[in-house]
Amino acid sequence: MSGRRFMISSRSIRNGYASFDGDLHNHIVRVLRLGTGDAVTLVDERGDEHEGVIDQVTRDWVAVKITSKVEAPGLAGKGPRITLCQALPKGDKIDLILQKGTELGIWDFWIFGGRRSVARVHDDQRDAKLERWNRITSEAARQCGRRTIPQVSWYASAVEVADSATQELRLLLWEGEKDRSLRSLLGHAGTPSSAIVAIGPEGGFDPLEVRHFAQHGFQTVLLGNRILRTETAALAIATILQYVWEDM
Repeated sequence: MSGRRFMISSRSIRNGYASFDGDLHNHIVRVLRLGTGDAVTLVDERGDEHEGVIDQVTRDWVAVKITSKVEAPGLAGKGPRITLCQALPKGDKIDLILQKGTELGIWDFWIFGGRRSVARVHDDQRDAKLERWNRITSEAARQCGRRTIPQVSWYASAVEVADSATQELRLLLWEGEKDRSLRSLLGHAGTPSSAIVAIGPEGGFDPLEVRHFAQHGFQTVLLGNRILRTETAALAIATILQYVWEDM
């Protein structure tokens, strides 16, 4: 038995039932018009799949009786876990990056406030922004049939994000790099267990940020001869790395 797929939190499952309200309730009941007895597949943040049947529907919440569970087979793909480290861009560009990056298989997203970022996230906005961004990756994962949901994290500055990086391969896209291209670097490197790629905002990286990233093991690389918009660069390098590491 298999039905429509929905992304949920494992915390919503208790004693053989999953219950939820809010946007997911609205989508199931009012948009899809599902009801008691309809089969659904629930996928949690670990990638575990829970087959179930809608057991109760009220005005405010839905309860699903879990009939079986299939645990995720480990890593979602066979390539490295790729972290996209994106300086906050203007407007709704981050929405596109999160949505398409999820479809392309990015493992998680680190968004940070760059020195040249025009957009800002104030302390009182952080939780709401993170909730919205994680909702975007959850919905994108559901749409593309992905079993894991990329986590979105926020860092106030490039210093914070560079200090937190432990990935095996660390790259920084920088138009100031004149010698080392992404093509040449990947041609001489093996397949890492994990990778992180830092991308600047519309105005690029500040030299102080580049220096700090370099001090923490990031290698500056040039993507190509053209200077791409920040959202284009993010999706271009995600596609390139997934193709090279055979995880498309």
